[in-house]
Amino acid sequence: MIALCVDDERRIMEYTVKLCRSLPQFSSAEGFTRSADALEWLKEHPADLALLDIDMPEMNGIELAARIKQLRPDIAVIFLTGYSQYALDAFRVRANGYLMKPVTEERLTEEITYALSCRQPKQGAHILIRTFAGFDVFVDGKMVAFSQAKCKELLAYLVDRQGNSVTRSEAFSILWEERAYDRRMQKLLDNIIRSTRQTLEEYQIGEIFEMSRGTMRICPETFTCDAYLFFQGDADAVSAYRGEYMSSYSWASITESYMDYRSKE
Repeated sequence: MIALCVDDERRIMEYTVKLCRSLPQFSSAEGFTRSADALEWLKEHPADLALLDIDMPEMNGIELAARIKQLRPDIAVIFLTGYSQYALDAFRVRANGYLMKPVTEERLTEEITYALSCRQPKQGAHILIRTFAGFDVFVDGKMVAFSQAKCKELLAYLVDRQGNSVTRSEAFSILWEERAYDRRMQKLLDNIIRSTRQTLEEYQIGEIFEMSRGTMRICPETFTCDAYLFFQGDADAVSAYRGEYMSSYSWASITESYMDYRSKE
């Protein structure tokens, strides 16, 4: 794995680079004191983790994170800052961590380990579905790429329903909550369903999606899911949950609230 460290204070940047290089997860780490230089480097090189200062001249860390996500959508982001008022903005760009300076080696190592654990599929799981923070599907460690965002959202909703059947009209109301379910939109939904199933077949995991008499469902017994493990009381899953569940989808907030309640029991 490769780490990208950006901080306009050279001493802190060099400290984070040195720490990342000492961790067994990373094969290398690159550091920059200017956001623009980091972006230019990232255009030509892959990276798995970005450690970013927030209060920087020219381009602050929040804007930099958004630009980085455009280049590398799957990168994990951890913010290091001396200003707590940036916390809300940080999580709006789907940050994986947020640490106040001065940062200790122990706390930074913990945040890095957690951020990377959210990206990596559990070893030994043929089909793994991650719901903590964002939503992703892995097959033998490879992330499934959906042809359309609505296809991914449809599958996410079925996972949220935990194997319960969903009608076409219910799926439509989730995907297009303010649109009328007319003939044209019915055809659009059919295309989304068809495309979703085609993608799953391409990855040879079509068995996780089932249709019967106009309804559809996910088959929970065919895959491993962090949320399902959480509800079963799995200690690792409970520990991994940080208060974010399928954060891209507003409809997921109900389940997230329930998970927050369960995590405090």
